[in-house]
Amino acid sequence: MIKREIPKNIEAEEAVLGSILINQETIYGVSELLDIEDFYRKSHRTIFKVMLDLNTTKKAIDIITLTDYLTHISKLEEVGGIAFITSLANKVPSTANLKHYINIVKEKSMLRNIVHIAEYMENMGYDSESIDTPETVLDKAEQLLSKLTKKLVTTKVNNIKEQTLNAYVDIENIINHKGELLGLETGLQDLDSFLQGLKNSDFMILAARPSMGKTAFALNIASYLSIKKDTPVAFFSLEMSSNQLIHRIFSSYGLIPLFNLKSGNLDDAHTQKLIKVSNKLSQSKLIINDEISNLMSLRSIARKLKRENDIKLIIIDYLQLLEGTRRENRNLEISEISRSLKILAKELDIPIIALSQLSRSVESRQVKKPML
Repeated sequence: MIKREIPKNIEAEEAVLGSILINQETIYGVSELLDIEDFYRKSHRTIFKVMLDLNTTKKAIDIITLTDYLTHISKLEEVGGIAFITSLANKVPSTANLKHYINIVKEKSMLRNIVHIAEYMENMGYDSESIDTPETVLDKAEQLLSKLTKKLVTTKVNNIKEQTLNAYVDIENIINHKGELLGLETGLQDLDSFLQGLKNSDFMILAARPSMGKTAFALNIASYLSIKKDTPVAFFSLEMSSNQLIHRIFSSYGLIPLFNLKSGNLDDAHTQKLIKVSNKLSQSKLIINDEISNLMSLRSIARKLKRENDIKLIIIDYLQLLEGTRRENRNLEISEISRSLKILAKELDIPIIALSQLSRSVESRQVKKPML
């Protein structure tokens, strides 16, 4: 097997560090686009960290201050001595091409990360003694790749000035669109008015006692968005099959009694309604998955659906049937699942609704009002 070289560009790394020595002001632009770990050589990481420390403490960044600081922390000889620090400033005649050097360093860093993720997957695949299941390994790899993709897209770190401006623009947008919803419609006016729509990154729990209509309620939202608003919606069902769910949609959306559907007792009017609603549903963007059982597979499929179908909403029926990883404690497991779904909603930037079963013990209480 041919030994392949790890992606890196030492010259570009040195050019970036040399540019900072030539013009200290460039460190602001560099630190927005590069992290310490983006440098391949350990000595370059050390030097860049010292430069950041000097800048944080409002000290000058030049050959003298850099060598003095490295001497103070006993790292000067480790990075190559005074001769190497001096040579960095001579590597580049000006900072004109700094952006180009930064891009090269960033690109090589991304490629190295991809290689590391691939190596991780290979090692885990060959590790027969690992307690991790294939689903766990894939989930971890997907999380790493997702994090890497976000880093590629958003290289600039937001500061409070930008965040304040964004928040102000957000409120200004609300004022300019007063009366309009801030998120997806549910088709239920009172609920839309209260929630202002289903907003991106929101994780909502729809809870009720058994047999109180949670699934029907959630299906109404899913069918309204996917059929009437042409919005891609993913419905993960851990309790009912896709057939059962579609029968319910036929009933509610087509205004056909469910009993008639189950018994086959349909008159001509019902049959015409059934044909009409089935045609609409078959052309809709509703995606029903009734085969998942654990959190990891749900996250994996959700990411895939976001990439390929650009889903705008996820509904999960229901929370307590999902399997997490903390098998020793069910309460901790449910907490872990809820937290993971909130992170997923933020990662995909879409709302997620999870149905949840409330305890039947409410029926033995005098006050029947549900409690968390």
